[in-house]
Amino acid sequence: MKKITTLSVSVLAGAVLLATGCSTNNGNQEAAAQSVSITEQSSANEKVGYSLGYMMAEGNKEAVQDLDLDTFEQGFRDGYEGKDSALTQEQMEEVLMAYQKEQEEKFVADMQSAAEENKAEGEAFLAENAKKEGVKVTDSGLQYKVLTPGTGKSPKATDVVVVNYEGKLIDGTIFDSSYERGEPIEFPLNQVIAGWTEGLQLMQEGAKYELYIPSDIAYGEVGVEGIEPNSTLIFTVELLEVK
Repeated sequence: MKKITTLSVSVLAGAVLLATGCSTNNGNQEAAAQSVSITEQSSANEKVGYSLGYMMAEGNKEAVQDLDLDTFEQGFRDGYEGKDSALTQEQMEEVLMAYQKEQEEKFVADMQSAAEENKAEGEAFLAENAKKEGVKVTDSGLQYKVLTPGTGKSPKATDVVVVNYEGKLIDGTIFDSSYERGEPIEFPLNQVIAGWTEGLQLMQEGAKYELYIPSDIAYGEVGVEGIEPNSTLIFTVELLEVK
């Protein structure tokens, strides 16, 4: 799912690679681009120009994925050199606002489509997963499997817990992992997604479970960064301590 980025002249400026010729559609521009070779031995001014252009473009290229580099370069040059613009200020603002609106409408449509697809895929996954040996299902639809039983105390929703975990999408993509960070995480159990609040209360200290969390007790129709709307989630969780 792509991220909506507010369109502005400063964001568009991020698409410039070099004012010396970023397009290959024009013969003169192509020749100019080929004549520029940036190395550690280039002048400080050349390296500043290249570094600024490259870093801005790399950081903002998602804002306008279909950017016309020919006309962008022309506008960039005209503005930098103080030439009269081909369009009035009002026309340019109108064009950019219309483009932003179009992109936002496309984003909403894409998000709705992804949400519907994720919901259907999640329901199919959970239906099959529920049939597997060792998988139990609660009234909320949460599914869990005991990998290692615990012997300590179980947390209440108001407790603070210390856990190690790995979170995956149903396609196997890992979106978060305390194992990768090299340290467990501590948090109040009533301040996380409902599937975690419920699932960890089933565990005892020392236990390791696999939780299969339907979207409606995960991040729902909104989703979060890295997790699309209506995504079913899989967590491997170790309950290390109840505080």
